[in-house]
Amino acid sequence: MTLNEWLPLLILGSSLIPGVLIFYIKERDTSLRTLLNMGGALLKLALVGLMIWGVFHEQVYETRWTLAPGLELVLHADAMSVLFVSLSTVLWLVTTVYAIGYLERTPHRSRFFGFFCLCVTATVGLALAGNLFTFVVFYEALTLATYPLVAHKGSPEAVRGARIYLAYTLAGGMILLVGTIWLRSIAGPLEFSQGGILDSIEGLDRSTLSWIFLLLIAGLGVKAALVPLHGWLPQAMVAPAPVSALLHAVAVVKAGAFGIVRVVYDVYGIEFSASLDLLAPLGAAAAVTIIYGSLRALSQDHLKRRLAYSTVSQVSYIALGAAILGPLATVGGLVHLVHQGLMKITLFFAAGNYAETLGIQRVSEMDGVGRRMPGTTLAFTVGALGMIGVPPVAGFVSKWYLGLGAVEAGATDWVIPVLVISSLLNALYFLPILYRAWFRPTPSAWQADLQSRPLETKGALLWPPVITAVLALAAGLFAAAPYSPLEWVQLIAEREYRP
Repeated sequence: MTLNEWLPLLILGSSLIPGVLIFYIKERDTSLRTLLNMGGALLKLALVGLMIWGVFHEQVYETRWTLAPGLELVLHADAMSVLFVSLSTVLWLVTTVYAIGYLERTPHRSRFFGFFCLCVTATVGLALAGNLFTFVVFYEALTLATYPLVAHKGSPEAVRGARIYLAYTLAGGMILLVGTIWLRSIAGPLEFSQGGILDSIEGLDRSTLSWIFLLLIAGLGVKAALVPLHGWLPQAMVAPAPVSALLHAVAVVKAGAFGIVRVVYDVYGIEFSASLDLLAPLGAAAAVTIIYGSLRALSQDHLKRRLAYSTVSQVSYIALGAAILGPLATVGGLVHLVHQGLMKITLFFAAGNYAETLGIQRVSEMDGVGRRMPGTTLAFTVGALGMIGVPPVAGFVSKWYLGLGAVEAGATDWVIPVLVISSLLNALYFLPILYRAWFRPTPSAWQADLQSRPLETKGALLWPPVITAVLALAAGLFAAAPYSPLEWVQLIAEREYRP
């Protein structure tokens, strides 16, 4: 095997092997566990950097295993897979640092970090999947790897939330599997290909393809939290803060959104999907989810639940971009895959810091917290303003290109109102938090803290949200820079719409 054949396997193994080894490490052996976690994360970062360079120069990285005649597991790197792998790799490294600090005194750390690494392995596997069958395999592996993380605390509430998560996601996986088998039976091997594969196959019944599309999107829509398939997400907020960050920014909801993108662009093809009249229902589902999630976030006093409903809303921008025909909308939707990840992980890191340092769980308890934890709150502020779409944070770039895409596609009559209403609702549920944090009086119980104790929290918890907030700001300020998320997504759009 050549390096180009080995590289996808090496990237997969850089988290799989440490994850398996960590299960056998004793709880008190913190140094070895940290070495395996950080070593695997840094190795993966270096390998992905090599893959980015190669894919940009149109090198082919692919590994295949034949399981049965006509049935192959395929790992293949293209511009779209590298986008998701890069996001997962960078945020895994930052989340690892955060999780080590967050869980340093809790039991079952080896179990946690073992499944944590397996979760990242499954995420990278589905990102590198070269066909729909391989995607389904890793999609289900992700469900199984994340269940123990959601239930990690072991409390009745945590176990209940994990069971709801498992019921939803297993059901979604079964629907996805049925759709995949059905499509495989009539269309043959379902290799991902830029521009789609179905338009070139003669004799396919258009009505059947529409029903299969519905099954595939429904199965993926569970993890992507499309309404009404989103019920698991607020329940899963009982998980520790590093897990919440992983679910919302790196793994589960992104896996669903990424799968929708793959089906629309690389199985059906965006133009063939439009000819089947499939994009309008997808756009309607995304629009409803965007508004519904924002409305539900307004009424949540629990901070993590407010952020959870924000995720329900924000992730559907990705599906919205896929539902608008045209390269500019494609750019807006795909770049939000990265931008939302950077902003949302910042918010969940900050929420975890408030809970861990001050015991703050609710928005109503955040009066004056900006003076007690200025670094954390500044990072939270950047993430929140980005979610609203305030320039120059990355969220503005996503919404700008979605708006341009709507103009290009002649869909301003419904897309622009959705974007405007959503941004106003984002402001209504984020700005009151910022007002409380920075402008409300500090509780008297904290006055002594401000004089006798250092501000903020420990460095392992502070630096991760600061770093991701800086990345979210930089992604907006330097959007036109070489190798930026925006430039990479423009490369994807060019290849997807290439004649």
